[in-house]
Amino acid sequence: MMALFRRKRSRADDVEEQVEEPTPTRSTASAGSGPDADGTTEAGEVQDETSDAVEDLIGPWDLEEQPELGARVDLGALRVPKRPGLQIRMEVDKKTRRVVAVNVALDGSALQLQAFAAPRSEGLWQDLRGELATQVGKQGGSVQERIGTFGDELLARLPVRMPDGRTGHRPARFLGVDGPRWFLRGVLTGKAMVNDQHSADMEAIFGDVVVVRGEQARAPRDLLPLHLPGQRQQPTDSGRPSLELPRRGPEITETR
Repeated sequence: MMALFRRKRSRADDVEEQVEEPTPTRSTASAGSGPDADGTTEAGEVQDETSDAVEDLIGPWDLEEQPELGARVDLGALRVPKRPGLQIRMEVDKKTRRVVAVNVALDGSALQLQAFAAPRSEGLWQDLRGELATQVGKQGGSVQERIGTFGDELLARLPVRMPDGRTGHRPARFLGVDGPRWFLRGVLTGKAMVNDQHSADMEAIFGDVVVVRGEQARAPRDLLPLHLPGQRQQPTDSGRPSLELPRRGPEITETR
């Protein structure tokens, strides 16, 4: 069972793990081993192995544990890593004009991002997985729970209506990470669902997101405030957007 909150890790932590532990440290991102099969290193190799360990660290990150790796776009509660060719689109509620989600697209793949307030003592993902599975089922889709790069995730087939009237399904992955007083959800669609390299590229983006929870008291499941690039968040947020299924974006659709 995945730990509720992942331990904050720093460069110093990784130096200690690589030097003191007799076996290789397992990376959250992959099951790769160190330079030697038995996990031991020569004294002169400690620096190189430490660098590899830092590169293998994976988020998403809390603002307090933000790694000094790469530039990010400030969108309020989320800071999204910059990538060549990456497109960022903000979802805005038409009635309230409130930004409710961030959509990033790269080479035919899309990732919807939303961050929510969570209790201090427990996370949201365990309960939300069941709720999402029920929601998808009621709409005629199907869900399979599995272990992925970020722990428990949902592999779903979401129902869609084709232009010719037939019913189709689009595959999607629901990613969830419980952090300190926040929960980050990602919904992956498009080429990343059928191509390993595209999937790895989008996972790297999700894993490098920084969540800015803030100190303001918020009820669990409240959407953390977002804003357009270069703008500040409005001082008041009203309502609580639901954790609904994502809108259609770049996708691969199955027809039957």
